[in-house]
Amino acid sequence: MTRRLPPLTALRAFEAAARHLSFAKAAAELNVTPAAVSHQIKALEAQLGVALFRRANRAIYLTEAAQACLPDLREGFDRLEMGMQRLRGQQARGVLTVSAPPAFAAKWLLARLGTFRSKHPEIDLRLDASTLLSDFERDGVDISVRYGRGNYPGLDSHLLLCEEVSPVCSPSLLEGPIPLREPADLQHHTLIHEDLNFSAEPYPDWRMWLDASGLRHVDSDRGPRFSSSELALQSAIDGHGVALGRSVVAEADLAAGRLVQPFAIAYPVAFSYYMVAPRGWQDRPKVAAFGHWLMAEVGLAPARDAPSAARDARSAVQAEPDAAGEAPAAVRNAKD
Repeated sequence: MTRRLPPLTALRAFEAAARHLSFAKAAAELNVTPAAVSHQIKALEAQLGVALFRRANRAIYLTEAAQACLPDLREGFDRLEMGMQRLRGQQARGVLTVSAPPAFAAKWLLARLGTFRSKHPEIDLRLDASTLLSDFERDGVDISVRYGRGNYPGLDSHLLLCEEVSPVCSPSLLEGPIPLREPADLQHHTLIHEDLNFSAEPYPDWRMWLDASGLRHVDSDRGPRFSSSELALQSAIDGHGVALGRSVVAEADLAAGRLVQPFAIAYPVAFSYYMVAPRGWQDRPKVAAFGHWLMAEVGLAPARDAPSAARDARSAVQAEPDAAGEAPAAVRNAKD
């Protein structure tokens, strides 16, 4: 059935003027001029073929026809408002898909998600832990954490965490027949390697760390190799050797005492963690809730409309390092 209804703007003008019994007050509420309200009501009267107001002594009064239809019109507006509230509520609820590198998701993000769920129980979060290239529209991803240099054209990005690597091991290796107390002692211990082949750019490995530390006599090629940071760290926790721990990924294990830093010498990493999302993400309640929570977790003020240094980036975001260049050659003391 085709509904032949007057324009919504005209009905709003009539309802507001009828409620205030004043074109001026209705205009102030609707943010238009009194002349615009008068024009809308005259057009509505012409379309309906009935007078809605009587004018006398610079005052206006409702006609009998207006009084008869006004309750139904107000109920209609009330129902329309309720429908919009339900629609907004539906937009704020539902599944939120977050993409993040597996090591970051397992070792940093997962332990903190309980606080997000307690703040937003209406949002069902789906965590996609992947190192594969991710496209927001194609893959249905709402917001992501990326590990790279922050070059994400066409997207909004915000720096979350910087990272460095340093040797980590089980506390048990600090004692025993050959205690691990200074860098030279590494020649007597197994080196655990991460084969992070996700970028053409060099990523800090044992050879880089040993060369920068001046330890030429330690064989950097020996020892087991793992394809993920989680496996390498677990091997170190189990006492199988010494790993190069990424500061963000190893944070929880160091805090819990499962891992220790035998010597606080850190190698800086050219890559950092960024929160990345399509522009306008703050206008989507679910995405804004997660984005503002994530920024608060790392001690950043919630982002509003300020431009990001890396907001002109590509729409397909890589889950791991994304730009070419050489890793820094300097090693520094982690306490500096």
